[in-house]
Amino acid sequence: MTQGSAIGRAVAIGGGTGLPTVLQCLTTLGFATTAVVTMADDGGSTGVLRSELGMLPPGDIRNCLVALAQDPSGPLAQLFQYRFKKGLGLEGHALGNLIIAALTDIRGGFTEGIEAAEALLGATGRVLPSTIENVVLHATDSDGRPVSGQANIAVSDTPVAHVTMDPEHPAAYRPALEAIRAADVIVIGPGSLFTSLIPNFLVDGIISAMGESSATCIYVCNVANQRGETQGMDAAQHVEALLAHGLEDVIDVVLVHETGASRSSHDVSVLCDDSLAVEYVRAGSYEFDRIKDMGVRVVSGDLVDVTAPLRHDSAKLCSLLGEVV
Repeated sequence: MTQGSAIGRAVAIGGGTGLPTVLQCLTTLGFATTAVVTMADDGGSTGVLRSELGMLPPGDIRNCLVALAQDPSGPLAQLFQYRFKKGLGLEGHALGNLIIAALTDIRGGFTEGIEAAEALLGATGRVLPSTIENVVLHATDSDGRPVSGQANIAVSDTPVAHVTMDPEHPAAYRPALEAIRAADVIVIGPGSLFTSLIPNFLVDGIISAMGESSATCIYVCNVANQRGETQGMDAAQHVEALLAHGLEDVIDVVLVHETGASRSSHDVSVLCDDSLAVEYVRAGSYEFDRIKDMGVRVVSGDLVDVTAPLRHDSAKLCSLLGEVV
């Protein structure tokens, strides 16, 4: 899709595995789409490359590039997502991470490497880091204990209360600010609240750029809580956490999966593939009223994927998002 044929400009902010679903949806709806991606990731293949090569984290960038690829299910996209299952020094690495690392070295910079990967995949949109500073995420859990590093925070046994960044106010990547200011629609999430979404808003200039934009800002709340990180939180508390990290008067609409809207969400929790019980984010009339009291409009529906009940159904989410935008 060319810029001239787009119905408007959309920016999706976040990271992790949820953001690609929204990127594909916005592209399908006809928007010229840009992803603004967290640079706090430090686990798995990404963490190894950060440590050994001193590069910025490629993993969330890779997922967004594939989502915006000319053929997201084609052989090149599959290569980018291929993860080595064995091999000394290779096991656990996603091939796309290694390709981005190579392109970063060849082109002389991380953002130049991303641009080269966009061209390689024939991307229909842009993928931008929220910052190009080397950042580390820190958290305080609900018991007041400090936890350092995105990967450690994500597996904390205790719910997270607040997160900060080191350096405290990293500078935003200027093209990300420009994309946000020019957007007609801004979508936050879905994604890990404290480790994929909020880190973007700790970057200096991101929130002010959102305030300067005339875009409708939509937060897509997760279907399920994450053990530890958001355990016990309902939909209103998810919104409260975003507001507490600087997004007061920024979010216009929240999209939520209404608890009880589908058979798979009647129970408070379900059993995952890893045999861990994970709870759904409570979202009913009580939570909706509290969200509305914060000045945020609620749009709800049955959004759960019955085949993967801890995730959004992409078609359902895209349909509801299309109604809002």
